[in-house]
Amino acid sequence: MEKIPNTDELTALIGKSLYDVWNKLCALIDGNYDMDCLWNQGGKAWKYEYKYRRGSKTLCSLYARENCIGFMIVFGKDERSKFEVEKENYSKEVQEIYDNTHTYHDGKWIMFEPTDTTLFNDFVRLLSVKRKPNRKP
Repeated sequence: MEKIPNTDELTALIGKSLYDVWNKLCALIDGNYDMDCLWNQGGKAWKYEYKYRRGSKTLCSLYARENCIGFMIVFGKDERSKFEVEKENYSKEVQEIYDNTHTYHDGKWIMFEPTDTTLFNDFVRLLSVKRKPNRKP
């Protein structure tokens, strides 16, 4: 990544309210997980990618583009099985996004585009399916 966006650049890209959501989501993840954070180019669909990983395993990624943020978690086969047992305990929106996400050979790449903090409790639970929190609250 040639240049990590600063606060002003990220705010200008996604807007003030989404920047607030982005910061709250990062604080939530940081509060539960001790991870390495890496900035990358966002590929074709996004300007930036902000990835949480430990060693070679990615926990989740946040994405930014004009007036939009993304939160992606990839579930492998075992994680999908764990989620599907508990699926009805998640919000309808999370269930629909999960159901409408294509399953690839290496897993289900579940992308959310949060506009507020409504789904954050579900995000915390989804992350714990992927990996138990490794920070004490």
